[in-house]
Amino acid sequence: MKKIDELAVATIRSLCIDEINQANSGHPGMALGSAPLMYTLLTKHLVSDPKEPNWYNRDRFVLSAGHASALLYAMLHVAGYDLPLDELKRFRQINSLTPGHPEFKHTLGVDASSGPLGQGIAQAVGLAMAEAAVAAQYPEGQRIMNHYTYVLCGDGCLQEGISQEAISLAGHQKLNKLILLYDANKVTLDGPIELSFSEDVKGRFLASEWDVLEVQDGNDTEAIDKAIAKAKLSKEKPTLIIIHTVIGFGSSKQGTNKVHGSPLGLEDGKHAKVDVYGFDHEDFYVPQEVYEEFNNTFGERGRKARLAWEEELKKYGQTHKAELEQFLELQNLDISKYLPEGYPEFVEGSQVSTRVASGKALNYYMKALPNLIGGSADVAGSVMTKLDERANFDAEHRDGRNVNWGIREHAMAAAMNGMLLHGGVRAYGGCFCVFADYLKPAIRMAALSHLPAIYLFSHDGLAIGEDGPTHEPIEQLAMLRSTPWIRVIRPADERETYAAWKVALQSVDTPTCLILSRQNLPLLNGSNPKGLEKGAYVISKEAKNAQYILLATGSEVSMAIDAQKVLLEKGIDVRVVSMPSWELFEQQDEAYKKEVMSLPREKRISVEIQSTFGWERYADHQFGVNRFGYSGKAKDVYVKLGFTVEALVNLVESIK
Repeated sequence: MKKIDELAVATIRSLCIDEINQANSGHPGMALGSAPLMYTLLTKHLVSDPKEPNWYNRDRFVLSAGHASALLYAMLHVAGYDLPLDELKRFRQINSLTPGHPEFKHTLGVDASSGPLGQGIAQAVGLAMAEAAVAAQYPEGQRIMNHYTYVLCGDGCLQEGISQEAISLAGHQKLNKLILLYDANKVTLDGPIELSFSEDVKGRFLASEWDVLEVQDGNDTEAIDKAIAKAKLSKEKPTLIIIHTVIGFGSSKQGTNKVHGSPLGLEDGKHAKVDVYGFDHEDFYVPQEVYEEFNNTFGERGRKARLAWEEELKKYGQTHKAELEQFLELQNLDISKYLPEGYPEFVEGSQVSTRVASGKALNYYMKALPNLIGGSADVAGSVMTKLDERANFDAEHRDGRNVNWGIREHAMAAAMNGMLLHGGVRAYGGCFCVFADYLKPAIRMAALSHLPAIYLFSHDGLAIGEDGPTHEPIEQLAMLRSTPWIRVIRPADERETYAAWKVALQSVDTPTCLILSRQNLPLLNGSNPKGLEKGAYVISKEAKNAQYILLATGSEVSMAIDAQKVLLEKGIDVRVVSMPSWELFEQQDEAYKKEVMSLPREKRISVEIQSTFGWERYADHQFGVNRFGYSGKAKDVYVKLGFTVEALVNLVESIK
């Protein structure tokens, strides 16, 4: 290792120790062990410009092991990003730019939020997929989109189930520009890795169609450099580089779990910095020659690459003007200008399930949208996610738009996040509603990262019948609605479904969950897109003076309208409100809310074929299901659980 390499690595490690000691909180173990590999990656390989951190064709880097954030922040600072030393001193403090785990859009240079182990690997898979898809979307696209995706993980990431889903998918897709750096320090929070893990990692990746390289000494920057250089030459496979490191290198407790997630403290920190690294300086000290080394390598390489790319864009635009305009425009995820103004003609009296309506809407909008890409977790024929007249996205057809995610719900959702983090494509994915549980961690990450992911959840209630309680969603809507910063939309018919899709596609920073029926639903006379956009609206007015309000969603809207007719015959006048989205309704002004909900809560009844949890904010009375279902014909399950028009009428009559 050259003298400047030794000094730079010692500086980075010392910054990590200082950050964590100052905060009295953090994870020094991996940060200290991985410092040489991160130094090598940035000074020798990673292409990005710290002065233009959002440059579109930069290499992407994901810290999957987000608990090692002190290392990432130290790297960003010395590499020239707008992350002042004072922000490193505020590590893990309120309103700092250095939160406990990296957050996308919060800190310049952070390409992905990370922390929940394994998700970063799947996000990196999505980033690599998007790079390939965007390049293939344009003639001679490799001229304007051509970069690598790097991801750093630890032992914990590879134990999470999502990692194998993502690893398998990446190998199958032959994502050769994806490089996974594995800090193999053989220690987890509870102790040595052999307590819980004994698999052959190399064999696992080889079986998943990856190339595998190995570096025996994590401090050997020359060996790391050669391994990364070799990985970049791969033409058909993603590459894993196993780098054997020492957790907490330099600490008197190095190599043990005692340095995983606890500050070294002043005494041990000084021992590591002075006695082991030979770095005898005050806290948070960065030698000028270290700044210069990063500027002359990483900074200069990035500047030259960006300027060359900008020149290439000018040349590209001379022969592909319209395509270049679209390329630059779509990187920001806003596709609203491409959406049709109105809607197709709907056939009055028709009956279609909202999953079928969703498939029709998807293909309707796809014709106008240049960058829609997605699929389902092996249920495309059931969730209706297939784009007609579009090829499958695979290694031979990077211009394909149908993604066969396989039975990998969690990786599907996390990879969608990666695609949206990259930009240039709009991603959607689907599965049965009950399996929203499998996607939940990645949905949460999409919300936290302000990504406009679109999730199609079909088979939304008891009407799936014979598949029984394992497949009948009960608590899923309550779970999704409780998640901040997402929209849940449960349309009542075909008209509302088209409107729901438009709302989802217009979003640039909010995920949308579309909750869809398997059973056919009638096209309702009073349904309208503008009403759906407001989250709730009067779909069937009272005859004269409303005595009660039925608040219904999805398939239950038509049930509520049927009950309204029966109740009127009994002399009870009710209003039916279609309420497809709580979140959209809450965005309306108070005057509109009061207009729709003009009666007090004690005169309102929610009607929804899932858990009633949460409906108390809108209605004192609930008509729903607060237990698991049964296996049998749909109509028999409804009767068994008391979910009929007659039962709803009886409930309204019982309210005094």
